[in-house]
Amino acid sequence: MTCSIGFPISILPAKLRENRPPMPVNPLVVAPSILACNFGNLAEEVRRAEAAGADWLHLDVMDGHFVDNISFGPAFVDFVAKAATVPLDVHLMVERPDHYFPRFVKSAANITVHVEAQHDVSKTLAAIRAASRTCGLSLRPATPFEAVVPFLDQIDLLLVMTVVPGFGGQPFMPETLPKVQAAREARDRLGRDFRIEVDGGITDKTAPLAREQGADTLVAGTSVFGAPDMAAAMRKVRGQ
Repeated sequence: MTCSIGFPISILPAKLRENRPPMPVNPLVVAPSILACNFGNLAEEVRRAEAAGADWLHLDVMDGHFVDNISFGPAFVDFVAKAATVPLDVHLMVERPDHYFPRFVKSAANITVHVEAQHDVSKTLAAIRAASRTCGLSLRPATPFEAVVPFLDQIDLLLVMTVVPGFGGQPFMPETLPKVQAAREARDRLGRDFRIEVDGGITDKTAPLAREQGADTLVAGTSVFGAPDMAAAMRKVRGQ
């Protein structure tokens, strides 16, 4: 048996199977981005997102080197994990993900790293899986899709950034959509089952564009946390 992004649940340690829920089998996943929530009321914001229908919670970890911003670290993610009942999707926007990812293993269900970061990509992906977590790989808008092709048989999720990573609230970049389409075509051609995630400027207007090209996992920040009715906003992102 495998989880929805291809990781064999049978080899996960019992503690993980009991305490950290596996990634869901939903055909379409919506993952509110914690970066857009009210940090001063974090536990309540987590509960609000889950009550609104969140499948996962997405956490962008930024180190001030790989991107020009600093967000939060392992202690913050651990706190979110204590409040959450859905899986945590941790996106490491850091220069050395191979060095830092072990600090997030306790609380994350999935850990995504960047192809552009300073590390041996294959070794990092293998190490994340060896730690009994699913692994993702991400690429910036300026990075050609060909950069991730050598690793598509080693991942559970491909994250196509639809804004320049580093800051929330940016407008969606439609020029990134061909990468989403290329990811779907490569997945079909290779017979893989990794999820295709998009992050950046995802709203009820842009989500359909990404879904049409093959995205099945949508990270939404300001458009859902900033909406008067979060549940309604998330339904719109889903196309409901």
